[in-house]
Amino acid sequence: MQVKNVKKRLPGNYWKLWSANVISNLGNGVSLVAMPWLASALTRSPLTIATIGLMGQLPWLLFTLPAGVITDRFDRKKIIMATDIARGAVTVFSASVLFLNRHSFTQIKNPSEAFHGGTSLGLLLMIGATSFILGAAEVLGNNSAQTFLPDVVEQGALEQANGQMASAEYLSTSFVGPFLGSLLLGLSIYLPFFFDATSFFFSAALIALISVQAKKIISSGERRAEAEQGSRSSTQQFVTELKEGFSWLLAHKVLRPLALTLGALNLTSNIAFASFILYVQEVLHVSVFIFALLGTAGALGGALGGYVGPKVINKLGDGRTLTLALIGFPSFFLIAFFIHVWYIFYIVVFCESILSVMWNVITVSFRQSVIPNELLGRVNSGYRFFGWGSMPIGSLLGGLIVTAGTHLGSRNLALRIPFIFSAVIGFVVYLLVRRRFTSEELNKVRVAAGVPPRP
Repeated sequence: MQVKNVKKRLPGNYWKLWSANVISNLGNGVSLVAMPWLASALTRSPLTIATIGLMGQLPWLLFTLPAGVITDRFDRKKIIMATDIARGAVTVFSASVLFLNRHSFTQIKNPSEAFHGGTSLGLLLMIGATSFILGAAEVLGNNSAQTFLPDVVEQGALEQANGQMASAEYLSTSFVGPFLGSLLLGLSIYLPFFFDATSFFFSAALIALISVQAKKIISSGERRAEAEQGSRSSTQQFVTELKEGFSWLLAHKVLRPLALTLGALNLTSNIAFASFILYVQEVLHVSVFIFALLGTAGALGGALGGYVGPKVINKLGDGRTLTLALIGFPSFFLIAFFIHVWYIFYIVVFCESILSVMWNVITVSFRQSVIPNELLGRVNSGYRFFGWGSMPIGSLLGGLIVTAGTHLGSRNLALRIPFIFSAVIGFVVYLLVRRRFTSEELNKVRVAAGVPPRP
């Protein structure tokens, strides 16, 4: 029997989690403009720019699997709070360093002439280190937040809750945040970073207000360890639990290829956008305000995708929607290669964001539904290891492609050529997996997990 999704009233705890997510992502949206613009004021090297991006993504490759074990062992609410506070503290430190160096930035509107403080190496190293630490905290915090949602929302409302969360995230990260970031950046180089830090502290405070029964999830790995009366060390237990979640994912006939597909998609995206700040400045010739305006394309597309996504998914089916996204992503990369004006690129990003949100609504809700709760943190982190661990590799490849292209041809062409690489890889991925994620296959997994199939 197939059960249609009925819109439900979400509980108060969800709206506290939603509000915390909105506030922290508002700060992220501010730094989304400020961080790359700052980096471009310190260096015009595509490889250096890509390396800074890589530092923020590298934790997804290094720490994702251990984060899953931690998520399943400890109180997820407390983990989210701790990572928000840690990110706030690190961002305050970075903002303070920029405040002390504020006189080195005579003006920021033209980044190629903004910095007059001598060598920029120290600030670049600080940005890279900050990005790495923030990325590490994000790995643990985001995995905990995603696995925390089923504790505050009923099973049947997960797609609705994820859709509303995604819409709010896109609006705050890509619409309000970038505009506010451009305004603060126009006033001073350090203000956006102080704002970002404050948003993390507010988010932690809201998470603290969520009242759910604290429970420790006892994994089967821990039960075996207790049965053996402590014959294994805590390190051995940790490794055993990690392997348990990873093995569960590798044995799954749908989640394993879905994770690998997401990894390939994120690889292509990071190849294309590794030197994005230089692309928009030198190919699209945008100001800091237009750069922020470009962010609204992702926000509006993401918000629309979160609102209409569940309806489109119900109409087309989750399998066809995933296929539509798989063919849409590389198509947009191909179009982007030929674009020289920012408003056409705006339309491309708008459409791509709609598909991205629908992809996430389906796949996140699917994982939350079919993965056993005692394994959810570890399996989810294993999924992200494959799905997000490819991002730093893509950033490095993108930076190398642009650097090589600069020596072989014009800089304008070099900044656009990563889109061709990404499009080719994306079309190959589509041809390989287009028949793997049908609605029938997804429903078989749902039924096996005791979850009602989608219509």
